Amino acid sequence: MSAVTGSAPFGLARVSGASMVPAYYDGDRLLVRYGAPVGPGDVVLARDPRDPQLVLLKRIARREDGGWWLLADNPYAPGDSRQFGAVPDELVIGRVLARLWPPRAVRRSGAGRLFRSRRRR
Repeated sequence: MSAVTGSAPFGLARVSGASMVPAYYDGDRLLVRYGAPVGPGDVVLARDPRDPQLVLLKRIARREDGGWWLLADNPYAPGDSRQFGAVPDELVIGRVLARLWPPRAVRRSGAGRLFRSRRRR
């Protein structure tokens, strides 16, 4: 995740990497509500407990002792609670409300084009 900007309570974030594919792709622009209530199933921005300068985009799987269990949608992507455990509440920055860009119909990846072409058949 990179380029987190904005003032409370809303801001913008740009996805960097493939950890949340197929929900979000590298380069997607997201609308984030900072300090929003969160729960299982929500996609959130959180500070990496190993390096608080790094902001992660992950999905909340469940509540555990010590915080939230955050997972990548892409099971092959490293860097989620399987590596660092539960994330304390104070490291959860905000909840993703929507993808602003690109529109859902526009995908730059070959996999996205393949998926759309299969659905048309």
